[in-house]
Amino acid sequence: MRTMLARIALTLSLLVPVWFMAAALGTKFGLWSWRVGLGVMIVQWGPRILIGTAILGLVALIVTLARAPRTGWRAALVALLIPLLGLGYLFWVRGQSADIPPIHDVATNIDDPPTYSPALLTAREGAGANPVAQLSAPITSLPAYQGPRFAPLQGKTLGEVGREAYPEVRTLTVAATPADAFAAAQAEVEAQGWTLVGAEPATGAIEATAETFWFGFKDDVAVRVRPAPDGSSLIDMRSTSRVGLGDLGANAARIEEYLDDVEERLGED
Repeated sequence: MRTMLARIALTLSLLVPVWFMAAALGTKFGLWSWRVGLGVMIVQWGPRILIGTAILGLVALIVTLARAPRTGWRAALVALLIPLLGLGYLFWVRGQSADIPPIHDVATNIDDPPTYSPALLTAREGAGANPVAQLSAPITSLPAYQGPRFAPLQGKTLGEVGREAYPEVRTLTVAATPADAFAAAQAEVEAQGWTLVGAEPATGAIEATAETFWFGFKDDVAVRVRPAPDGSSLIDMRSTSRVGLGDLGANAARIEEYLDDVEERLGED
């Protein structure tokens, strides 16, 4: 009986990762919306499932160790550790997100950010995506940022909030000519595996859409290459999520990684 309880606990614990993977992949392949996959299956039910399986694993471990012969305790221990690791990861993510502002639009140049083409904006609208806001707009004037939760952001623009949170996200200056910089920027977009939406060498504008592996979340990217007065090139970038109020820092991380790779591609430090 005790061994059977340990096996049941282990089986349920092994199904926990399956639940989380199903939530993510089901969202990606359109079986349900991201609000169901992320909001309900993971945010609402994920902790409950982890706590429930952890309790069952703990009970099984106590029962198997209570008296001889102490069989099944290894399975019970694994059944306890799996959900505990999951809970630890969720708490870590929650701790990380507490220091990240609830924004989903980040740019290297908040005073003159790259813009999206009408075609891409239409595609976002057709997908029911977040509207692309003006980075110069006071954040609490935007419909999504109403209520006491956002009172600490009073008086700041959307762009200023992003700049304070991600000071390393800045315009990249390279010694290469605009033509060479544009070629490197486009090549890096393709290397990242993003879907290229448009590239116009004459204006230095590149548009693409990045997609996450697990949930299939799509973020739109705009890159702009312009000549500097001294003959060098200025590369700006903007990354905007289609869904969610916040992005857990994904857009800023994408910009930093991309610009670092472009700089390396051009052979510059």
